[in-house]
Amino acid sequence: MNEQHTYRVIVRGTWDALTDEARTRLLAEAPEHGMTSMRFTEEGSLSYEPAPLKHFSMRYVVVSDAADGDEMAAAIAEDRAETTLRDLGHGFRDLRSTVTDLDTMKINRKPASRR
Repeated sequence: MNEQHTYRVIVRGTWDALTDEARTRLLAEAPEHGMTSMRFTEEGSLSYEPAPLKHFSMRYVVVSDAADGDEMAAAIAEDRAETTLRDLGHGFRDLRSTVTDLDTMKINRKPASRR
């Protein structure tokens, strides 16, 4: 069995060809998708600013084989984002991802402060 790694993936994109209905819904739901809603989850969390309604980001946790690397984690997250956005009826374009492998991330701990 291959070693599994946990990745945090941010998928960014641009709204595109939004219908009037989609635009109205996004604007109405904007307070639920602001800075405080940003969470890394398996289902993904959508965040965007209502003015101007131009860009969005989605945050995902992806668990996959370490041998497949960051590229596979990005592909999985982008596929999830595309599915979610299409199911919601939202037009989008220019998806791009930033991936962090939590299992290889180095944590620099600050030494205890002197008193």
